[in-house]
Amino acid sequence: MGGCFSDVRGGKEAVGGDLPRPTEPNANNDGAHNDAIEFFYRAHGAYPLFTQLELSFSASKLLDLDVTSKSDPMVVVYLKKNDGKLEELGRTEVILNNLNPVWIQKVSAAYQFETVQNLIFRVYDVDTQYHNVPVKTLNLRDQEFLGEGSCVLSEIVTKQNRSLTLTLKGKNGHGGLRNFGTLTVHAEETIASRSAVEIKFRCAHLDNKDLFSKSDPFLRISRTVETGGSIPICKTEVVDNNLNPTWKPLCLNMQQFGSKDNPLVIECFDFNSDGNHILIGKLQKSIADLEKLFKEKSGVNFFIPSSRAGHEKVLKGQLFVDQFCEKEQFSFVDYISSGFELNFMVAVDFTGSNGDPRKPESLHYIDPYGRLNSYQQAITEVGQVIQFYDADKSFPAWGFGGRTANGTVSHCFNLNGNASESEVVGVEGIMAAYANALRNVALSGPTLFGQVVNRAAEIAARSLSSNNNKYYVLLIITDGILTDLQETKDALVRASNLPLSILIVGVGNADFKQMEILDADNGQRLESSTGRIATRDIVQFVPMRDVQSGQISVVQGLLEELPGQFLSYMRSMDIKPLTFNAAAQASPALEIL
Repeated sequence: MGGCFSDVRGGKEAVGGDLPRPTEPNANNDGAHNDAIEFFYRAHGAYPLFTQLELSFSASKLLDLDVTSKSDPMVVVYLKKNDGKLEELGRTEVILNNLNPVWIQKVSAAYQFETVQNLIFRVYDVDTQYHNVPVKTLNLRDQEFLGEGSCVLSEIVTKQNRSLTLTLKGKNGHGGLRNFGTLTVHAEETIASRSAVEIKFRCAHLDNKDLFSKSDPFLRISRTVETGGSIPICKTEVVDNNLNPTWKPLCLNMQQFGSKDNPLVIECFDFNSDGNHILIGKLQKSIADLEKLFKEKSGVNFFIPSSRAGHEKVLKGQLFVDQFCEKEQFSFVDYISSGFELNFMVAVDFTGSNGDPRKPESLHYIDPYGRLNSYQQAITEVGQVIQFYDADKSFPAWGFGGRTANGTVSHCFNLNGNASESEVVGVEGIMAAYANALRNVALSGPTLFGQVVNRAAEIAARSLSSNNNKYYVLLIITDGILTDLQETKDALVRASNLPLSILIVGVGNADFKQMEILDADNGQRLESSTGRIATRDIVQFVPMRDVQSGQISVVQGLLEELPGQFLSYMRSMDIKPLTFNAAAQASPALEIL
C-alpha cells in the first residue's frame, strides 16, 4: 500500500520526520509481530503498525484444588489464529497458595489495529513438584486446569482504564454452574518515552553542485549506533534550485534519536533523479546541541571528509535551527483508551455492472449455502474490527447507483429502506439491510461517489460542534469506474480537514486506476478543481482480487493506514487524549521561544 515512492516528486518528499510510518503487517502471522521484520524497519528509521503492550493479571475466587493448601496459580496466554490454532504468547510466574493472586510477570502482546486478535487466558494450578522448574518448561498436561477466559485484545484497549474482568469458565466454555472465579487483564503500552522534538532547519551559503542551475538540497539525519555506524532515521523534502533553503519542520520522537545527547549525523545532499545524490556537506550534532544552536541563534559549518585520516575541509555553508519545540507525542492507544471512538459508515455500489443479483455470476449474488460474496466479505471483515471502537454500534448504511422504489436513481439512499433514518445496529444490521435492499432496489448507474462522501463529511462536520472525541470511517465498496472523478476529488479535498477516513474496496475485474489516484499513495496529495490541496491523505484503497488471491487480507490492506490518518488529524488539530486534557492545565508542553 503506502510508502512506496516510484516517481521523482515522491522521491523528493520528507520521510520519517512526521508521524511514525506504518509498515505492512506480516500477512502470514495473524497479528503477532515478526521480530526480524521489526528489526529491519526500525533499522531504516521506520516504525511498524503495532503497539507493543504488556498484559498484567490478577484473579479473584479461583478454584481450590489442593487438599492441604490452596491452589498455586499461573496464567498462560494464547493468541487464537485464523486457522483456529493457539499460539502461546507467554506465562506468568506461579504464585503459591493464593486464590486471589496478583501476578508480577507481564506477558507481551503486539496490538495491531487492523487485526481482530482473539486472546485466550488459561489458569493452571501448578503441582508442587514443579515449583522450582522454569515456567516456560512446564508441561501443562501435568498441571490442573482452573478455568479459562477469552476476549478480543481491542476490548481491553478501549476500556478507559485498560482493564477488563473476565468470568472464568471450564474448558471450551463448559463447566455448568460451577464458579471458576474471575480474571482481570490490564494492558499498558510499552513505550520508552512519548517525548518528541519538532525542529525546523535552514541552511545558508551551500556549495553549488549543479552546472546550469543551483543545487536541490535535502537533509538526511542518521542516528549513530554502538557498532560505530549510523542508521538513517529521516530526511527532509527537497528544496529545488536553492542554496539557502528552509525546510518544513521535522518531528522526531525519542525512539528515533535515542537520547538528547546521542550524536546524530546530519548530511546535506544535492538531489539527483537518478538516485546518485551528491554530498554537499555533513556535520555531527546531538539534539541537545541543536537546541543550543536555536537558543544562541547561531549556525554551524558543514565539512567534507578528507581522504587523509583525521582531516576534513570546513565549508562556508552553515546549518541553522529556526525552530525547536519539545512536545508529547501521543499514540493511537492513548486516544482510544481515553474515550475516543471510531464511528463506522458503509456505502454499497448498486450499479448495473455488478450483474443480476439472482444469478450466481453476479457480484451481489447471495449464496443460499452461506458463502459470502465480495461485498459481504468486506462488510464483515472491516466491520468486525471497527465495531469494537464504536460504543453504540449504530452505523449509517447507504447505497448508491440504484433505482429505488419511487423509480428514481439515487446516489445516496438509506440501505434499510427507511427514508428518515440511515442507521442500523451492528454488522449484522448492515448485512440484513444489504440483503433487503437487493430485493427492493434495482441496479442502475452510473458510479458516483461524491454524494456519499459529502453525506459522511456532513456527519463528521456536525460532530465538531458537540463532541470532539469521534472519528469517522466510511467504507465504500464498488465494482466500477468513477463517472464523477473530479467531483469526488473535490469532495475528498473538502473533507480532508474533518475527522474522517475513507476506505475503498474494489470488487470485480474493473480497471481501478482511478481509485489509486484517490488513494494518493505516491505522496502527491489530491487537488480540487479550484486548486486547493488536500490537508492530508484520508483515502485507502485495496482491490478485492488481491485479497482473493491470498496476497493480503481486506483488513490488513485497508486498515493499515487508518491509525496514522487518525493521528495526523488529532495532531494537526492539537487534540489531546481526554485523560490528558483533564490534567494538562498544570503541565503544558514545553516550548522554547
